[in-house]
Amino acid sequence: MIAPFFLVFGIFGLYPLVYTAWVSLHDWQLIDGNQGFVGLANYVELFSDAKFWNALFNTISLFVLSTVPQLLAALGLAALLDRGLRGRAFWRAGVLLPNVISVAAVALVFAQFFGRDFGIVNFLLGFVGIDPIDWRAETWASHLAVSTMVMWRWTGYNALLYLAAMQSVPKDMYESATLDGASRWRMFWSITVPSIRPTILFTVVTSTIGGLQLFAEPALFDPGFAANNASGGSDRQFQTLVMYMYEKGFRLFDAGYSATIAWMLFLVVLLVAVVNFSLTRRIAGKG
Repeated sequence: MIAPFFLVFGIFGLYPLVYTAWVSLHDWQLIDGNQGFVGLANYVELFSDAKFWNALFNTISLFVLSTVPQLLAALGLAALLDRGLRGRAFWRAGVLLPNVISVAAVALVFAQFFGRDFGIVNFLLGFVGIDPIDWRAETWASHLAVSTMVMWRWTGYNALLYLAAMQSVPKDMYESATLDGASRWRMFWSITVPSIRPTILFTVVTSTIGGLQLFAEPALFDPGFAANNASGGSDRQFQTLVMYMYEKGFRLFDAGYSATIAWMLFLVVLLVAVVNFSLTRRIAGKG
């Protein structure tokens, strides 16, 4: 019964992973193929590559700025949707709408929002005396803009997962807490959060994987994307690891070095996912 899963995983999961590791040990050109075994030379070069460290910093920064507020907002939004609101079906369907819209359309709209000269965000900031910000040229400004785009797309999706978990929490637990005089806030942190801990752990792990593999949002936010020259800004200020991997593999045709970046990304995702899983399990278990 479980053999089909392992068969599919072996073909589409394990084999590409092992083959990528094998390619990373070679001078492998995308067009000319294998040019010879080089051992760990690609990894040695990678650790001394300033562009790699810059992409790693950008990836972690974008991940933190987009994932942490996103999951907290999703938890709060789910709590609101779990209450007796009018038109609950409408609101629950509405929060999923950003997730089903094409990422290209989302990036196009947000690029207009965060435009330097005629963007709505700069227009609103002008009312409080803040000078226009070049959202694509400055590191933290570009990270905030891209993170906002990611949060807008995925907050509703995670909120519905939390809502589904909240619906399965026994109501008698809330009734007992009400009789004991517990406030809504106390019940939320002492009953709701511990009860939906498996779902929280699931969203933390999946959000970690997705957040550290960002490509579409920052790539489409770059004006050079249309010309296949997106490098994460003029000074690579919002270039992620996946963008750098794409640049090396499909623009410079260095498949060996690109595979090396892919394996380092795999290790980073694995490490951060394990850390996040452990921390979230402890925090959620304290309720």
